[in-house]
Amino acid sequence: MISSVTDLNERFEALSKSLDDKIKGGDGKRHIVLCGGTGCLSAHSTEIMERFKAVLKEKGIEDKATVNQVGCFGFCSQGPFVKIYPEDTLYRMVKIEDVDEIVEKDLIGGEIVDRLLYVDPKTQEKVTKQEDILFYKKQRRVALNGCGVINPEDINEAIGMGAFQGIKRALTMTQQEVIDEVLASGLRGRGGGGFPTGRKWQFALNVESDQKYVVCNGDEGDPGAFMDRSILEGNPLGVIEGMMIAGYAFGASEGYFYVRAEYPIAVKRLKIAIEQARAEGMLGKNILGTDFSFDCQIRLGAGAFVCGEETALLNSIEGKRGMPRPRPPFPAVKGLWGKPTCVNNVETLACVPYILREGADKFASVGTEKSKGTKVFALGGKVNNVGLVEVPMGTTLRELIYDIGGGIPDGKQFKAIQTGGPSGGCLTAEYLDEPIDFDNLVQKGSMMGSGGAIVMDEDNCMVDVAKFYLEFICDESCGKCTPCRIGTKRMLEILTRITEGKGTMKDLDELEELSQTIKANSLCALGQTASNPVNSTLAHFRDEYLAHIVDKKCPAHVCKNLMSYTIDADKCIGCGMCAKGCPAGCITRTDYVAEGHKLASMAIDADKCVKCGACISTCKFNAISKV
Repeated sequence: MISSVTDLNERFEALSKSLDDKIKGGDGKRHIVLCGGTGCLSAHSTEIMERFKAVLKEKGIEDKATVNQVGCFGFCSQGPFVKIYPEDTLYRMVKIEDVDEIVEKDLIGGEIVDRLLYVDPKTQEKVTKQEDILFYKKQRRVALNGCGVINPEDINEAIGMGAFQGIKRALTMTQQEVIDEVLASGLRGRGGGGFPTGRKWQFALNVESDQKYVVCNGDEGDPGAFMDRSILEGNPLGVIEGMMIAGYAFGASEGYFYVRAEYPIAVKRLKIAIEQARAEGMLGKNILGTDFSFDCQIRLGAGAFVCGEETALLNSIEGKRGMPRPRPPFPAVKGLWGKPTCVNNVETLACVPYILREGADKFASVGTEKSKGTKVFALGGKVNNVGLVEVPMGTTLRELIYDIGGGIPDGKQFKAIQTGGPSGGCLTAEYLDEPIDFDNLVQKGSMMGSGGAIVMDEDNCMVDVAKFYLEFICDESCGKCTPCRIGTKRMLEILTRITEGKGTMKDLDELEELSQTIKANSLCALGQTASNPVNSTLAHFRDEYLAHIVDKKCPAHVCKNLMSYTIDADKCIGCGMCAKGCPAGCITRTDYVAEGHKLASMAIDADKCVKCGACISTCKFNAISKV
């Protein structure tokens, strides 16, 4: 039980030493940690952990080594990960059958299992330590502090990592001093809007009310995004502490975590963290022996993307349909149940303890003039190193894609990167050396958003990409306002016509007109930014739209109505494997004579072909191609 600052200091000193001993070998034991993020758990991380425990017991060395799960390591395409302290040896893509060899060779024999080490793609050298992998070298963990290091279900490890040091300092300051510290740090909302966090808290502080609330927005719905989920899975106490500091800063005594139900592991670990914090006296009445009282609880979202908009989220918490409210009044003045409420994103709150613990100047020393600190991105799509990355603001897109992301697979050409989720835009190669920050991305026709970053290569059709995002927006529109409900549907119909080869030049004018109308008249940010993918692809890839409309061709060979499959008779040996794999039965054998010899080839009936691509994947002679 932590009932005073003295208690917290004593626990911190003892537990930080314990954690340091674990990492540096001061306790004389070996410590095995496994990635416990959702991706690695789906690849049997828990089963691998149980196998480690069983083998250690079989070998009679269970008292000489510990086995535990930690948060996401970030390098998702190389998981599941196993790290062994104090040597800091990192094994990647570990399978259950590898456990016996790791225990026998490494833990008992002191020999590194070379085949499980990461291989640098440029030098072909094997890398033993995480910090020496290029993927990690340009990263800096602030919001992801503790993820991949501590057990997220053990409050003692979190305290040893510095948990509650931020709220300890905050409680020695006035409310205004805490807000001034956050303002001085330059922290802006990481959920997509980029509004200065301190200013939002200031609005709430200035309103007199008998009750105020802090709401953590964990309703992460962007396709391919998993930043908030990973933070909650890896260090939930860091977000709880950020919520506590916010509550103290503007006078809130109650907080709500709004997390989508599709994140069961994050929800489970968050529940455990809240229960442990209450048991230690760090949530509840008179925290650290002061007059400050604060507690929080969880509300589950049902998967509606629009509930990422703060007023729709508040409606959902109140038990109403998740639809946005007109603003003003803003939630900081009149929010949850009509009381002043600050809604902050998971990543935003995760940065707050760092600012109070380390000081505003240290946070502000990283980043650009108007975008301070770091940003977490979920890097995915056509990139070698798929994963979760946290980089300083001002890092260029080239560094993100090529240095950290490892470039485009299979030697393909980079085509675009889509940032900001469905609300963002696509940026081309001419912007690769642009620094990543809130304002610069908007100026270039995209946006930071919550941090999704989808890389596309030459095989992506940009008209189809725009159509994909409009399909998502149409599905997720709450329907409250006409411009979004009807306008996005009309845009989708136009894009569908174009991808089917039925588009006209008039369609491009209508797309642009609709984009302006929807942006200017929609109630919330979902509709106001819905046209961004269309506008950016029209601006940078207008030639692809023209090819679909004028030439009735899809240059990337993605749109099925505008392509066909053909067999090169000179390459085909007539083996018939493509016909066996064809679900439509549209491939038949034909005989022909060449230079006096009777030869066989296969032919595709274009009228029957469903363009599924099964024939291409089956053919071993590259005789089938799209045209």
